[in-house]
Amino acid sequence: MKRDGRKLDHRTLEEIRKMAVARVREGEKPSKVIASYGFCRTVIYRWLKASEGRGKGLRKLSSKKGTGRPRKLTAGQEKQVFRWINGKNPMQHQLEGMLWTRKIVQELIQREFDVPLSLASVGTLLARLGLSPQKPLQRAYQRDPEAIERWQQETYPAIARQAREEKSDIYFWDESGFRADAVHGKTWGVKGETPVVQVPGQRQSMSAASAVNTKGAFWYATYEGALTSEKFETFLKKLMDKRKKALHLILDNLSAHKSAAIKAYVASTNGKLTLHFLPGYAPELNPDELVWSHVKRTGVARRPLQKGEKLEPKIREQLEQIQNNPKLIRSFFQHPDVAYITDL
Repeated sequence: MKRDGRKLDHRTLEEIRKMAVARVREGEKPSKVIASYGFCRTVIYRWLKASEGRGKGLRKLSSKKGTGRPRKLTAGQEKQVFRWINGKNPMQHQLEGMLWTRKIVQELIQREFDVPLSLASVGTLLARLGLSPQKPLQRAYQRDPEAIERWQQETYPAIARQAREEKSDIYFWDESGFRADAVHGKTWGVKGETPVVQVPGQRQSMSAASAVNTKGAFWYATYEGALTSEKFETFLKKLMDKRKKALHLILDNLSAHKSAAIKAYVASTNGKLTLHFLPGYAPELNPDELVWSHVKRTGVARRPLQKGEKLEPKIREQLEQIQNNPKLIRSFFQHPDVAYITDL
């Protein structure tokens, strides 16, 4: 049976070459030696010739790593490509689009290095650099990275220290809206055929506000329409009702949170209530955002309203379930985006 040496790995072929030549040198006939390995009879003569001569010997039969086609970019240029892409977008390099594609990378390499690469070569390069196509998280371009870092490293730790010294509480506040005909999440379906989900025809909507803290406490309220300064003041009064400890409330920069009426009410509490505002366009810093994500992934969105059902009772029912589950609430604070939150 003939054996195709191309199907064997380099190490195995190397051992066969060395053993075959060694056997011939010990007196065996080349034709019989090569026949025992199942190779073409002429190949052993190439091996014998390669091993002849001064300073050669069996080491000339060792496998060598194939060089392949040389790369068009130097190692330094490839590292530069990684720096261009990692954590940046094409617009920062005066290119069109917010997302990196092989075509855009190809254009950038051509422009900066004057090196033409095929799309396949660009894909190979990106994979070699440890990059892969991924669905990006969306972040507003107005974000201020320095303000976010300052909040995580300085502002919040200072709030936490003050709260500890005062023996007061820290809560995070946020609002969200719900629609009876909204569908969240994914479902299975035949490839190429978008699944159809039946939703209630009645377009009920409802808004809710909530506040959470690291110890598992949860407060909520539901309301219709947008949050106004008047509604927010009403909620703050309910939140502060019969509260013994002072409260540091952390929330976003919604205009209703900063009105003159709200400032006046906060001042009237004589330091018992203090509002702190998160950096703009950084909702991921607020663990209360994770509450709404959980509700929309597991609540009414998973079982649309039936005929005659109302949205508000369903929302309140689920929020009450969360209120009665401190372990779940504490788990929201374990998300990497809010790892900065500690009780110092």
